Formats: sequence, C-alpha cells, structure tokens
Amino acid sequence: MKIRDYYKTPDVRARMIESLGGRSLEEATCYYIGRCFDSVKPGFSMKRPEELDFFLDRELDVARSLWDRQWLVADLDIEYVNLEFPAEPFLDYERCFSLQEPVVHAIEGILAQAGIASLHTVTGRGHHFMWKIHPASPAFASLARIGRVPAALAGMYARPQPPEGVAVDRLHGQAFAGLALVIEHVSHRILAQAQPRCPIPIVPEAVDMGPQERGSEIIVLDISEYGDPLHTRAVRMPFSLYLKPWLHGDIITPATEGKIPVMVMVPAGERSTDQVLALMRNPARAAEWAAQVSCLLPEGSPGTEHLISQYLDSELRRFHEEFYAVEPEPPERWPFTYDRMPWDGLPPGARYALARPNDVLLKPDFIRQLMIALLDRGWHPRHIAGLIRSKYERDYGWLNLWYIYDAQTRAEFHIRVLGGMVALGRDPVGSVKAMFDG
Repeated sequence: MKIRDYYKTPDVRARMIESLGGRSLEEATCYYIGRCFDSVKPGFSMKRPEELDFFLDRELDVARSLWDRQWLVADLDIEYVNLEFPAEPFLDYERCFSLQEPVVHAIEGILAQAGIASLHTVTGRGHHFMWKIHPASPAFASLARIGRVPAALAGMYARPQPPEGVAVDRLHGQAFAGLALVIEHVSHRILAQAQPRCPIPIVPEAVDMGPQERGSEIIVLDISEYGDPLHTRAVRMPFSLYLKPWLHGDIITPATEGKIPVMVMVPAGERSTDQVLALMRNPARAAEWAAQVSCLLPEGSPGTEHLISQYLDSELRRFHEEFYAVEPEPPERWPFTYDRMPWDGLPPGARYALARPNDVLLKPDFIRQLMIALLDRGWHPRHIAGLIRSKYERDYGWLNLWYIYDAQTRAEFHIRVLGGMVALGRDPVGSVKAMFDG
C-alpha cells in the first residue's frame, strides 16, 4: 500500500484525530501538531490540529503537542539505543524489542497496580505509554504543589506562545514540573524491577555504559521531554509514519540502504509485541488494525494520585529535597564563582565538556562524566547544574536554542536525573554520602 493511500484510509485518519483529543479536528484539545523532530531544527512546521492534512498530503510523520487545552498529558517513553550501531534496532528489530520486554512488563505492572489504563503504542525502536490527568483532580493539584518552575521558565510560560499566541497556564506549567518528579520516580521503580531480568543496562538518559553483546547498547527510559518547557515538546501520533531512520545520517548509510522498511507507529491494543511489530512494518495491515482499536487517551487522574503518594514516600523524593535545598549562584556572580573553577586534575571527558560546551554539554554521557568528576571534588549537585547553566547562557554559538528552551530547567533536569541514579545506588560510581558531603 502506498503511503498516500494509507493516510487517506478513513480509519487511519479517524484514529489519528482521536489521538489529538477528540472525535473531530474541531474537538482536538492539543495546541498544535508538527514534525517528529526538535523544534529548533530547520524544517520544523508547527500547525493547528485542523491542518492535519498539511502533513498527510506530504506523506510526513506528525506529532501532537504535550501541551493540551483540557488535560495534563503523561508520557512514558522507552527505546533501544545502540551508540555504536544506530541502525541496529531497525535491522534486528525482533532482538531489540525482545530485550525491552522486561521493561514493558514492569511498566504495565506499575501502571496496573496504580489503576492507570494507558494508550500503549509501539514505535520504530520502542514503546510509549500515555494517559491524561484532569486539571480539577486532586492529582493535578498535588503535582502543581510539588512542581518547581525556575523564574526564567515562569516568565517564558507567561508570554504568548505559537501557534495561537496563548500563554501557558501557570498551574499547568507547575503540574508538568511536578509530573516530571513523579515520572522520574516511576523510572526508578521500572529500573529496579526490570534490570535483573534484562541482559543490557537500563538507564534514564542515553549514556555509554560500556560494551555489551553488540556494542554499546542500552535501553533508555527516555524522560527527556520533562527537561524542557511544556509547550516545546510533542509526541508522535499513533498511525503516523515513523521516519526517524531517514532523518539521521548515521542510520541510513550505503550499508543499510534498502534494508529498513517503511514503518508506522501503531497502538498495541490487546496484541503482543510480536504481533504489533508485524503490523507496523506493513501499512496495509496497519490500516486494517485502525478499524479495530481506539487511540483516545485514557484518563488516569485517580491512578496518578497513587503514583504521587509513592513518590512522596520515596528515597528519590528525599534526594530531590536535598537537591533543591541549595540555591545555585546567580548569573551576576558567575565571573567570581563558576568561571573561577580550577580545571586541574579533572579527567579528560570533564575538561572536554567545559572546553567545548556546544554541543558536548548537550550529551548526557559527557554531562555524567563532568558530574561524577565534580561530585568527587565535593560539589553539591545543584551547583554542578548551575555551572552547566552558566555555559548554556554564554555565547558558544547556541543560536536560538536557549530562546526556545530554558537553560536552567535543562541543566537541572540532567543533573537531577543522573544524580538521582548515584544517590539511589543505581550508578556504580558513587553514593549519596559522596554527593552531599562538603
């Protein structure tokens, strides 16, 4: 089946519209739709939901905004990543998805235990689990109460945002920040349950954990969307094309040309991963599946309350309290504080990250190396985040990056997540004592 014909199938179109938040384009609750890549990259097109055909007529992939008019949208994203052989999940997809099964079972169990029914979709190299939270619910109020929004991000939220010139509601932004903390805790629970049954490392960021059976391969609990402003992040729509291999020059090479088929993202429904993998590589069968499955996001407000309660009683919450107990240096003091940090004795990876912030300090692996080196020197993790922010907000050729995203939010997210791994003993490099002494 040709992609143009696939996208014109009434059931495919109906399911895509459902994922936007309603039964029709006029009822859609997401603020915008766009291509499935970073909004700072050339070619990103932000459109209103009513303009869905702009993407379908051009046979493009399409994502919906996490920012929603009526709901707070929760998303758990996992994927197989091979840092040496990026095409691996597309060439030997059966093995790569088999490696993820312990993680999938852990997520399904944790959500079921909390009473959350999610929309489970399968992508080219992993899975998404999504649900929605009502702004009038106790869960939303709790998330808004625990969420921490830096002043610069609060100012960004208060300004009109495209495509409609609407500001992000203050409580919605705070709830998204609170959801980030809870999802981080859920990731730790997933890791604790799944790692003993998974032969390769499971990590919350794409860091190099050393050689495995097939190079530097990991399963990433990708919660990176929670490290950026709510209005900047989007998630691929069910039944959209999956074009990631063709958007990355290190995946489609002369050696892989013609070996990676056209793929579409499909909901799992009640089917097994093996069955869904066959559907997503066959647009005609995927179109038939569209007549049998729903893509409406289930409401998970009461279940999210259970996740929040578990987070509030967790070791990770206590680490977060320690993290935010110290204020980073303000920008006017950077020339006398972070800028005067001695580099003597730092390992090569940490020195390289400080010398070449763009784009090295955008890579979790180098951020982790720098964090470990500074923890060993007695730095508090929030000051490590402050140092990274000071590099983000200097002229290293970032162009528009930190006008679209927020430097403090991104820096603190990376160190909070990676530091939480150390604090809870899930990274082999250190302990909570090493982190907060001094």
